[in-house]
Amino acid sequence: MNIESQTVQSIRQGLVRKEFSALEIAKAFLDSIKDKEKDINAFIQVTEDLALHQAKEIDAKISRNEDLPELAGVPCAIKDAILVSGERCTAGSQMLRDYIAPYDATVVSKIKKAGALIVGKTNMDEFGMGASTENSSFGVVKNPHDLSRVAGGSSGGSAASVAAKECVVSLGEDTGGSIRLPASFCGVVGLKPTYGAVSRYGVIALASSLDQVGPFAKTVGDAETVFHVIRGKDPLDATSVDQNLSHGNRDMQDLKIGIPKEYFGEGLNSEVEKAVRQALGKLESMGAKIVEVELPHAKYALAAYYVVNTSEASANLARYDGMRYGFSKRENNDLLASYLDSRGESLGPEVKRRIMLGTYALSAGYYDAYYVKALKIRTLLKQDFEKAFEKADIIAGPVSPILPFKIGEKTQDPLAMYLVDIYTVPANLVGLPAISLPAGTAGNLPVGLQLIAKPFQEQVLFQAGKALELS
Repeated sequence: MNIESQTVQSIRQGLVRKEFSALEIAKAFLDSIKDKEKDINAFIQVTEDLALHQAKEIDAKISRNEDLPELAGVPCAIKDAILVSGERCTAGSQMLRDYIAPYDATVVSKIKKAGALIVGKTNMDEFGMGASTENSSFGVVKNPHDLSRVAGGSSGGSAASVAAKECVVSLGEDTGGSIRLPASFCGVVGLKPTYGAVSRYGVIALASSLDQVGPFAKTVGDAETVFHVIRGKDPLDATSVDQNLSHGNRDMQDLKIGIPKEYFGEGLNSEVEKAVRQALGKLESMGAKIVEVELPHAKYALAAYYVVNTSEASANLARYDGMRYGFSKRENNDLLASYLDSRGESLGPEVKRRIMLGTYALSAGYYDAYYVKALKIRTLLKQDFEKAFEKADIIAGPVSPILPFKIGEKTQDPLAMYLVDIYTVPANLVGLPAISLPAGTAGNLPVGLQLIAKPFQEQVLFQAGKALELS
């Protein structure tokens, strides 16, 4: 079978018409992974046995003439920070290199119920800390469009696996752009849902007030389908909420798209700007109205984000002490030495950097100066967006200020790496839904358009995204 053009809908139709079996789908995509992984390195682990078992279950349903669920037979990859029962879950770290998940994350339970075939766990920056997947202890993920360049991060493996046709959809997790940035770099669709729209139960935490699970896909329609499968209130996650998604659809002629001047200033690559403006021009030609909006505190968002991010990371990663689970080095009876040796040997330099920054920001004498001030910026940024949404239904701009960069180009300059997140972190700080859409290319390198909507108005993003696909 030809896997290049397969979508959620085409697979479902093919199964119903008995043009192919779910087992044939699974084998075709597993063969694609075996063929391409030596170049891409998108997967930490391929779950072949699980995928084949799930495919046989789908074929059994078909033989019994049962109704097929939404994702029946759809090959899906899972970021390796999301637990799949009985499979290794490393979060890209040597600390968890031998950790076997004892249960399914809620999102995994939902996609299993929906009939998806889980083909593997994808490579990522260690504990989600990075913008290029160069911080993985399992090697860098390479961009399918140019193997000398990064795929973005931290969910680089999930984006690259979709772009390389190793799966049809995948799940990532976005703390400050970790879905949207690799989606932009790899030329696929990536959605960060509203904070609380999707359960985080069973997801290894980086920064609990920022993290959100979302889908990667080749088309907006596929991303929409996966989102509706995984969304919803979960009694196991107190931050998840019920949401009303019945509102949001409207004619393109009634759609107002806000362009923040702060997103088109100094530091934006001219080729990226050109592609983004051309994509916005296509939406305008369909009747959407372009209006200018302001986000005056956006210039402080990156600094505030890295204070919040590192502070929450330092608290969340304290559990990895080598005592209960994970890598442990106990060469003597000194408890403190065991802690230090276990963490010192198994955690990478970026993880250590953020733990130290976060611990410093939360320490006595600096808590008010850094963490509390960052929370105040977060509130001001929320107010900026509320004011901007009085004039616009969607806020649009680039995903990244630059094109996918060469592997190794920024590894020695953490601040330069952090600046790649400048346009994506505001949505996480405020908890808004945001999507990265393919906006064209500069040479052979993809460029992403970011659309941001009001809370729980993902449908508006899907509507605009589908319109752009048809243009």
